[in-house]
Amino acid sequence: MPRFTLAGVLVALATAAVPATAAPVLLISIDGLRPGDVSDADARGLRLPTLRGLAQAGVHAAGVRGVLPTLTYPSHTTILTGVSPARHGIANNLTFDPFQKNQTGWYWYAEDIKVPTLWDAAHQAGLHTVNVHWPVSVAARGIDSNLPQLWRTGTADDRKLNRALATPGLSEALERKLGAYADGIDESVEADETRARFAAELMTTQKPGFATVYLTGLDHVQHESGPDTPQAHAALERIDAAIGRLVAAARAAQPGIDIVVVSDHGFAAVTTDVNLYGAFIEAGLIKTDATGKVTSWEAEPWLAGGSASVVLARPDDSALRGRVETLLAALARNPDAGIDRWIGSAEIAGRGGSGGQYWINLKPGYQTGKNPAAPLVSPSAGRGMHGYFPALPAMRSTLIAAGPDVRARGSIGEIDMRDIAPSVARLLGVSLPDAEGKPVF
Repeated sequence: MPRFTLAGVLVALATAAVPATAAPVLLISIDGLRPGDVSDADARGLRLPTLRGLAQAGVHAAGVRGVLPTLTYPSHTTILTGVSPARHGIANNLTFDPFQKNQTGWYWYAEDIKVPTLWDAAHQAGLHTVNVHWPVSVAARGIDSNLPQLWRTGTADDRKLNRALATPGLSEALERKLGAYADGIDESVEADETRARFAAELMTTQKPGFATVYLTGLDHVQHESGPDTPQAHAALERIDAAIGRLVAAARAAQPGIDIVVVSDHGFAAVTTDVNLYGAFIEAGLIKTDATGKVTSWEAEPWLAGGSASVVLARPDDSALRGRVETLLAALARNPDAGIDRWIGSAEIAGRGGSGGQYWINLKPGYQTGKNPAAPLVSPSAGRGMHGYFPALPAMRSTLIAAGPDVRARGSIGEIDMRDIAPSVARLLGVSLPDAEGKPVF
């Protein structure tokens, strides 16, 4: 393979013609950022000059109503497509894996997205596209310069895998100038700072028409310590500073660039794990061997943090449905189980969800536990969670937009997450006809 240089990789890739009517857009996602963290920053003791400055200079949503479930991968795909999970096909973070053969594989691969994305629309319009770590981005055809998100083992081999899956030569060229890139599984704030630094280099060198950047550290800290904790506040302040450096680099390279900041979900404090697996095993719907390995299943929960869908091996089997509904009704009657409600296929479809025949929503304070051998309820290891039904106010996510093409008008009220993609498409001057939402800025 020939050696790549920064000039060869980072500049030559940016030669596509840009439509005269298009405005460049930098779309930044801060996983788990709640709208109140920005709008009420002073009251919460948060110093967020970058995010506050963007909100004051442009527009911001009072809250963004999310999708079912309020998880990272379904939400980020809705942000890029303007459609619900039922249409875009990313139903959860992890793939459904009843026999655990996929080694906790996530929905990493862009080929699983069933509708066009903003990457596709921008690329087809002749805009150069860049991505740093956005979910469901592996092998995305609409991305010209791609540092996708994926991990397997958490070992050094993951770094080799990420290099192999990135745009050929891109990782090597960047690392020769900037040092080591972050490991795929590294969700620390330090990793966010590294990814933001790599993104700033791409913005400076490539001057893309459309760029996506995803930062994970706030979500990671809130899972560990909970929202509204000193640890979460410290993480967000560092992320705000990293975004400040990224935005400054982007604006220096392209003074006319528009900046859009989003998040995928809010956060709720949790204290209790609910072992749905154990309940299904006890009911005979899942069978395991002496080591706890699943040997057969008829119905199994597909965990989603604060909720879980239930997948049936035989969806048309009325007797099986009856057994599952009997179990769900019994769990809902148990005051210790933390069940808020459960819904069936028709209501799931009406809410834009997919992936199972039933969906269980837990009450705030409860999350789905991962240990099949645990009691029905036990103290949770983490202190924060999302994934609940999107009607829960704590699940509201964030939208901020500012730039020459965004009319400054403060709060635009509460919006639907499906409105984000068509709004960004309008800034880019591209078409996204499949979107279910409408432009709001």
